Amino acid sequence: MDTPPWVRLFRAANPGPMTLEGTNTWVIPGRSGALVVDPGPHLEEHLQAVAATGPVCGVLLTHHHPDHAEGLERFAELTGARIVNPAPGETLPHGDLAITTLPTPGHTRDSVSFRVSGAADAVFTGDTILGRGSTSVLWPDGDLGAYLASLDLLAQQGDVPVLPGHGPIRPSCRDAATGYLAHRRQRLVQVDAAREAGATTARQIVEVVYADVDRSLWPAAEATVAAQLEYLTSRDGEHNPDDDGWGVRE
Repeated sequence: MDTPPWVRLFRAANPGPMTLEGTNTWVIPGRSGALVVDPGPHLEEHLQAVAATGPVCGVLLTHHHPDHAEGLERFAELTGARIVNPAPGETLPHGDLAITTLPTPGHTRDSVSFRVSGAADAVFTGDTILGRGSTSVLWPDGDLGAYLASLDLLAQQGDVPVLPGHGPIRPSCRDAATGYLAHRRQRLVQVDAAREAGATTARQIVEVVYADVDRSLWPAAEATVAAQLEYLTSRDGEHNPDDDGWGVRE
């Protein structure tokens, strides 16, 4: 799907297994200056390119991870712009657009998405929904129960484009969120099955459930499995007698 005419995409040169082609920085032009969604990593060429688009009236930040927020201080030096996130549920007017903060924790505690309405319809999802593949829920900062609730909220946004933190645009927020929910539920079934087969740590479960996943992603998979185990423990009223963090390797 092509980038809509009301927004510009700048992709940082930080490709990798977790960042896909790189971090997406989105610029929404306006008469009083542009809003910038996620300045990205501290890469001077990237920040200079975004700053060169013209005056910036504010920054919208989806979450605190360095690949989205590390460049914030330098970007403020270049543009004078500061974070202007509306409080959850509140709306920021921007020309003929209205931008509402959707609380979407789960990937991180502080994750939010931005719903655009008015002259255009879209949702900036950060890492809550990616342009392809699935995202990580990195325990202990990530919380699977909160993430599932966030996906429910995003599914309610309808058939509007997803402008993600990484990867290409998705045409339907509802379809993307619904697909993510189905994937997470399938993973929970697989984790339960691995536990019943004798796996007791996150690493052991990863070796079974994520056996077909590139091993460079296994550390993130371990943290995600830990979040799944915490969710299942809470759901089933279990107790982890060793309280050992599910064996997640730091």
